Amino acid sequence: MEPTFGNGKICYIEIPAADINASANFYKEVFGWGVRTRGDEHLAFDDGVGQVSGTWVLNRNPMTEVGLLIYIMVDSVAATIEKVTAAGGVIIQPIGADAPEITARFKDPAGNILGLYQQRQ
Repeated sequence: MEPTFGNGKICYIEIPAADINASANFYKEVFGWGVRTRGDEHLAFDDGVGQVSGTWVLNRNPMTEVGLLIYIMVDSVAATIEKVTAAGGVIIQPIGADAPEITARFKDPAGNILGLYQQRQ
């Protein structure tokens, strides 16, 4: 599926990493992101629906404090929490803190803080 193009769309994310392969494996295992090698031989990703792409970068400080916060949409926050911890991430805010929204926050292997979001039915 081709991504939607348009003025103002968020399209590319650079995620700080201590070990690019470890970060790539984490996001692939937990979220099913497509991981590929770009023409310049760097690893890149495409999100689970093929709308946002990006890469992991070395020598950049991880987002260890909540300021700008990126949420990743998932089918089940509870099930994803299990995947996050199994893959080496740490849950830093459990489900319920943003009720009635279904969210949680985690640290990835590099220490970046991101959120999980589940659409309420």
